[in-house]
Amino acid sequence: MTYYKKDNVFKQFFENREYLIAQFKKGDLTKREFIEEHFYFIQRLNLKPFKYRIDSFEKGLYNYQYYNMLAKYNYMKSKDKKIIEKHPTMAQEFRRKANHFYMQKDKSTLKLLRYLEFENVEAYYIKVKSKELDGKLFEIVLKDYDNVILHSISPWLADELRNEWVFEDKKKKSLIDKYINERY
Repeated sequence: MTYYKKDNVFKQFFENREYLIAQFKKGDLTKREFIEEHFYFIQRLNLKPFKYRIDSFEKGLYNYQYYNMLAKYNYMKSKDKKIIEKHPTMAQEFRRKANHFYMQKDKSTLKLLRYLEFENVEAYYIKVKSKELDGKLFEIVLKDYDNVILHSISPWLADELRNEWVFEDKKKKSLIDKYINERY
């Protein structure tokens, strides 16, 4: 087993994240492959989320990405037709886990935004092809950081953003529209 200092783990994490984003943008990875590769990488890192205090941008973003990838991976598995047909209770368990991880992601998002004191943050609803997400999915842009765009459908998180005067109640095209609107 390889042991890393936290700084090295963060470096690995962020470099891998940028690499996967570049591969997706070039068309070398589908959204499904992007999610799977990111999920497996996080599993290999063997670094659990930071539970108590978010005292750096890196910790906050890591937590967001950790929970987001676990949520998306479990959601993707819950929609797998083979799993639904052969193991419907397993599909339900994947969906339950996905919902749990999405909630943790939203809590992590709020902790990160509080750490950043909501400075240079903008949020708005995004235009989506999905009828299920239309009018629900919003984007949170951290303007001081490259390629840091967060998403949620959480009404309570949207209310927190409104309370901080960083949420615009209008729809815009997502900064990562191709990714957002690709099915997986």
